Amino acid sequence: MSQPNRLTQGGRIDRRQPLSFTFNGQAYQGYAGDTLASALLANGVDIVNRSFKYSRPRGVVAAGAEEPNAIVQLGSTEAAQVPNVRATQQALFDGLTARSTNGWPSVQRDLMGLVGKLGGQFMPPGFYYKTFMAPASLWMTYEKYIRKSAGLGRSPAEADPDIYDHLHQHCDVLVIGAGPAGLAAALAAARSGARVILADEQEELGGSLLDSRELLDDEPAGEWVAAAVAELAGRDNVTLLPRTTANGYHDHNFVTLHERCTEHLGEVAPRVTGRRQVRSRMHRVRAGRVVLATGAHERPLVYAGNDVPGNLLAGAVSTYIRRYGVVPGHKLVLSTSNDHAYRAALDWQEAGREVVAIVDARSSPDGEWVEQARARGIRIIEGAAVIEAKGESRVNAARVAKIDLDGFRVAGAAETLTCDTIASSGGYSPVIHLASHTGARPTWNDDILGFVPSLVAGVSAVGGAQGVYALPEVLADGAAAGREAATACGHAAAEVELPNVAAIREGAACALYQVPHEKPTLRAPKQFVDLQNDVTAAGIELATREGFESIEHVKRYTAMGFGTDQGKLGNINGMAIAARCLGRSIPEVGTTVFRPNYTPVTFGAIVGRHCRELFDPERYTAMHQWHVEHGAEFEEVGQWKRPWYFPKTVNGKIETMHEAVARECLAVREAVGILDASTLGKIDIQGPDAREFLGRVYTNKWAKLAPGRVRYGLMCKDDGMVFDDGTTSCLGENHFLMTTTTGGAATVLEWLELWHQTEWPELEVYFNSVTDHWATMTITGPEARKLLAEVTDMDLDKESFKFMDWREGVVAGVPARVFRISFTGELAFEINVQANYALHVWETLFAHGEKYGLTPYGTETMHVLRAEKGFIIAGQDTDGSVTPEDLGMHWAIGYDKPFSWIGQRALSRPDTARTDRKQLVGLKPKDPKVVLEEGAQIVFDPKHAIPMPMVGHVTSSYYSPTLDSGFALAVVKGGQQKMGETVYLPMADGQVHEAEIVSPIFLDPKGERQNV
Repeated sequence: MSQPNRLTQGGRIDRRQPLSFTFNGQAYQGYAGDTLASALLANGVDIVNRSFKYSRPRGVVAAGAEEPNAIVQLGSTEAAQVPNVRATQQALFDGLTARSTNGWPSVQRDLMGLVGKLGGQFMPPGFYYKTFMAPASLWMTYEKYIRKSAGLGRSPAEADPDIYDHLHQHCDVLVIGAGPAGLAAALAAARSGARVILADEQEELGGSLLDSRELLDDEPAGEWVAAAVAELAGRDNVTLLPRTTANGYHDHNFVTLHERCTEHLGEVAPRVTGRRQVRSRMHRVRAGRVVLATGAHERPLVYAGNDVPGNLLAGAVSTYIRRYGVVPGHKLVLSTSNDHAYRAALDWQEAGREVVAIVDARSSPDGEWVEQARARGIRIIEGAAVIEAKGESRVNAARVAKIDLDGFRVAGAAETLTCDTIASSGGYSPVIHLASHTGARPTWNDDILGFVPSLVAGVSAVGGAQGVYALPEVLADGAAAGREAATACGHAAAEVELPNVAAIREGAACALYQVPHEKPTLRAPKQFVDLQNDVTAAGIELATREGFESIEHVKRYTAMGFGTDQGKLGNINGMAIAARCLGRSIPEVGTTVFRPNYTPVTFGAIVGRHCRELFDPERYTAMHQWHVEHGAEFEEVGQWKRPWYFPKTVNGKIETMHEAVARECLAVREAVGILDASTLGKIDIQGPDAREFLGRVYTNKWAKLAPGRVRYGLMCKDDGMVFDDGTTSCLGENHFLMTTTTGGAATVLEWLELWHQTEWPELEVYFNSVTDHWATMTITGPEARKLLAEVTDMDLDKESFKFMDWREGVVAGVPARVFRISFTGELAFEINVQANYALHVWETLFAHGEKYGLTPYGTETMHVLRAEKGFIIAGQDTDGSVTPEDLGMHWAIGYDKPFSWIGQRALSRPDTARTDRKQLVGLKPKDPKVVLEEGAQIVFDPKHAIPMPMVGHVTSSYYSPTLDSGFALAVVKGGQQKMGETVYLPMADGQVHEAEIVSPIFLDPKGERQNV
């Protein structure tokens, strides 16, 4: 395949290893060592994406993490989809499949591009806020298309086939960045005996030296890099991490590193000896000292049309030529404000292509690079700049004019230069993101025309990261920092013999952030500051006119520095433009806040192995296998697999859930049923102050509960709202067993520990979770006592073993605790045995229970039975806004306890005393065949104009075979004073159900059945 922009020699690619890939469905070829971006440029691909807001065609601009445009979607299958990948950071591999994230029906002919052309001038900052406010009825239509046009790619709709890792590490010295400063720092620290981790986000270590024109010890820079990397790799005290981005710096030298382990090998991680390899890894590093050798980003110049494909950074042009053997065009115009950018013109000419002109904003440039350009006959236009790039899908000309830097104006007639590539450079900005993650604000340095980091203790910045750019000084700076870091960690400093590098004389750069145009900024063709978010100089100027003076406000109003870009290329230019418009200096305007992550990190790497069963393990009761063998359907409750219902096969047909639940309900009400309740939270509470503590966390009294007795309790948050309930049994004078809801077990234990440790540490009380230690089986129904009597030696007489008592004894030959409590309103016994013996007891009960019609039932039946009795489920009938009084449970509140309980003060607030609060009631549908929808909204007047005032909602709703009717629990405003009144439930399909407000207790209101 032809690669029209590929040089026949040069670069660090391996031409012996061709690699095939596809982009937007078109097949191309590159070489090992390419990035996707370099391969696209080699193949002459100009348009790689469409812009976020205006859908303008965009091409590659940069060569590294600062790339704003070339954001692609990877993956040939749904499961392998990866959004938001920078083509400049994605190593090419054979079979790579990529496509643009924006552009429909294609990136070449995007219909949304018409919006940018026709309506661009009508879409300033704040456009969406100002335009789509009315009419409100059309918002759903607006939102659909706004969301469709937004975003940078899409998430996969299938499960990720790859695995990811976390690795916790400690080191003496962490060096971030493996350019010349980072390599020198790592060598100095490693030779001093320090444990060193050296991380760099590129595929190869070496940074700017990989495409440098300079010689080290009279050899190409790559030779010194290879020797340094080889030495570091051979040391036991050094860990090298290429393809690794330091995405976050945190307090006390804690740094997170994202290593892309196999993303350069294929779209899914390969298998080695049958095992899938890790795709990426998150290193969590605690370092003694951190050396930031993160370098600097080159700033583009802001001029009209600077987003048209063919506009590149000067440094990126050199990188593509010298590192990848790619010349991204034929005719170059270079616009610069500094000497260093001249490298691009020299490299371009050496590659055999035409340099039309170098346009230098300075009046008399005179550095060594400048002299080389003059000696080669390259035309240099002084005191000028490219004021406008011409072209649509590719640059075809550059308009050049003299400019007045101080007056911010064009000072002469414009000249049009025919070209297909414009390289620009406005200087360099130190990479300060990591140093800013702690909240430290950087400091402006006039000497380098950029911000330098403000550092916390234990961190140093070297080389370009602190504005040192001359290679001899960069190497010396890095070596000194490495020695100092090793010394600070207790090691004797070792000297590093640095390579000899000839100093290059460079002239001073000039401050140029926005190039003026003949027209005012607001009327000139678009001058882009933030290419990823389509933020223009006119947008920033307009923001300041509309009163946004804080740079943080400007950022949010215009979206400058948003998204995956974080202002790497545009922030300094944007701040400078805002400063000019506000009549302030750049340091007065200041910087925006940088936050992790530095570049996007896949969720897989963030999660690591903490997913699926290792994050949310499936928990099984001791009787789980029995349930499986007897056909149970399961539901997940608080990580537990709980039997939902037990469908039987009747006349060759498997029961539906409705049929199975009806059968199970009647079995409990008429004979005896058994429930596996092992999943209920169980907390063992002991200590001299256990009673006092229970009195403080529960709403009711506990001081006089005698051993052998059980009490029901409500637990509130400090705002007075119910958050859990359950029974607690007195096992001894200072020993209690608390039960909680299945889903609330961990939360309740954490709540108890929180209040004990932070508020009442003087109380001597101890908590231990024993949920897994005890298996619980509840037998309930009129025949429960007869069944239990066959397998125990306990006295089960109703006078000696009363309701809300518990006893110790033997059940089926196993020591057990038996509690006479009921969540169904029927005679019931909860049998607790050590979990390892539970299955034996369970099977023994079934062996004796056949003659009584013993029936297993699941959670759905349990819900019906408890709701018939008006028993709540915390989290279903409560939602964090319901007090015990709202539930009608005044009987469970100890108003006169000597010590206030958690939430008591909140119940004295006027709001919680209102009579029109939502209160728990029962609902009886006028049509007994109707089962109301849970969550359905309740109104008093179904004919009220929309929006109707909602007065409550259904919390629990079921069909009761015992009542032969649908019934529900609900919360209704002032409901406890509205018994007998009718309420209405409008449904989405237009139906309106009617229901009568009744008592939440639908069955056996006196509790006679549970006391037999």
